[in-house]
Amino acid sequence: MGLGPVMLDVAGTQLTDEDVARLRHPLVGGVILFKRNYESPAQLTALTTAIRALRPVPLLIAVDHEGGRVQRFREGFTRIPPMRELGKIWDKHPQRARHLAHQTGYVMAAELRGCGVDFSFTPVLDVDYGQSSVIGDRAFHSDPQAIAELAHHLLLGLKMAGMHTVGKHFPGHGFVAADSHLSIPVDEREFVDIELCDLVPFRQMILFGLTAVMPAHVIYPKVDSRPAGFSPVWLKEILRGQLGFEGCIFSDDLSMEGATVGGNIVQRAAAALNAGCDMVVVCNKPESADELLRGLHWEMPVTSRARIIHMRGGHHPEPMAKLHEQPQFLKALQEVAGIGISSPELPLA
Repeated sequence: MGLGPVMLDVAGTQLTDEDVARLRHPLVGGVILFKRNYESPAQLTALTTAIRALRPVPLLIAVDHEGGRVQRFREGFTRIPPMRELGKIWDKHPQRARHLAHQTGYVMAAELRGCGVDFSFTPVLDVDYGQSSVIGDRAFHSDPQAIAELAHHLLLGLKMAGMHTVGKHFPGHGFVAADSHLSIPVDEREFVDIELCDLVPFRQMILFGLTAVMPAHVIYPKVDSRPAGFSPVWLKEILRGQLGFEGCIFSDDLSMEGATVGGNIVQRAAAALNAGCDMVVVCNKPESADELLRGLHWEMPVTSRARIIHMRGGHHPEPMAKLHEQPQFLKALQEVAGIGISSPELPLA
């Protein structure tokens, strides 16, 4: 049995019988973890090991672990700063900011991979227009070129520790003030305005080797009446056609308010998959997950299967305890711990 097109969450720090039944369903291909699933690195490693043991082809294991407000695992993990801190350093010391972005990606990925997590849904490629409460300091910068540079070096650090990258929220969530977790944001701009600003980091990161993309639950009515994650125009014509992206497309959480325009949970998933998503994500509503697994009928394209498998973490990661014996990791750890606290005047060496 291969991997299916659905990514679900689990209840707690250990698998329940209900979790096991869902994760063994042929439509399921991945698990997303949250703060409630974490107590310690040892417990997390035991949980990811149990998840992998459920299927002949192990499920993908993901987490939202960007840094700042969005860091699910804290006690026992390095504090990852909000990406805005790297943007602040960029304004005075671009070379140092690039270096610290690389070190941040390496530390983040090494720790997650050491506990059995395949990838984090990072980096945020949204442009900061100073008006989105849900994006805010999750964005690197207000300058698209700075975002692309910093995200590229974060990618290089992630890659060094065997982790792929997921750019979000395509084609850009930073312009709208509304939070798509709570409402259905509408961005009234013309396509050319989005293309000349918000699409720049995505276009460049695709050239740099971006492995996956997550579209926004935002409607851009000048382009399509459907939110980007349900839009063949955005995903097939623009992302795949114009930008030449060949990697994996993950929906944002279909339980969010911004996804409700897609109908019930089965209709939302079918709409996202038909629009071009390879995998749909459903979180925090077990009843919706059960409804989806009962009602969704989807024949996985071979290309989608290959893209999903490609997201698996690379090489054999060092366990967390062993990481702290490595000079390279300890040096990176020290530098990342100082971001936002120490002066950016520190030398590179």
